[in-house]
Amino acid sequence: QVRMVESGGGLVQSGDSLRLSCAASGPPEQVKDLIMAWFRQAPGKEREFVGAISWSGDTYYAGAVKGRFTISRDGAKSAIDLQMNSLKPEDTATYYCAADTSGRFFYGVIVRDDVYEYWGQGTQVTVSS
Repeated sequence: QVRMVESGGGLVQSGDSLRLSCAASGPPEQVKDLIMAWFRQAPGKEREFVGAISWSGDTYYAGAVKGRFTISRDGAKSAIDLQMNSLKPEDTATYYCAADTSGRFFYGVIVRDDVYEYWGQGTQVTVSS
């Protein structure tokens, strides 16, 4: 079983930066080659895709965060960071890390939350105006 743990949320002001981290742990054969992604859910809204990174480092971002958020992967490839710059109040949400073992890093697949098998507990990000 793969376990996902996020960290790094908090309260910041509009325009500030924040970095979230996510680590996947479990049997080596299950954590290798993971597609890892960030989703977020604001109160009263559906969960939405933020960005994803393939095992080889390819990335894809939602339009609302492109150019402001960056996903990076560490050398071990089972941990990722989400660097969030120029934060806006509308970025306020609970941020979730997710992982998919299918290897299908295609736009039509990676933006869907139902393809991800493993999820973290979520970390709160609040941006004040």
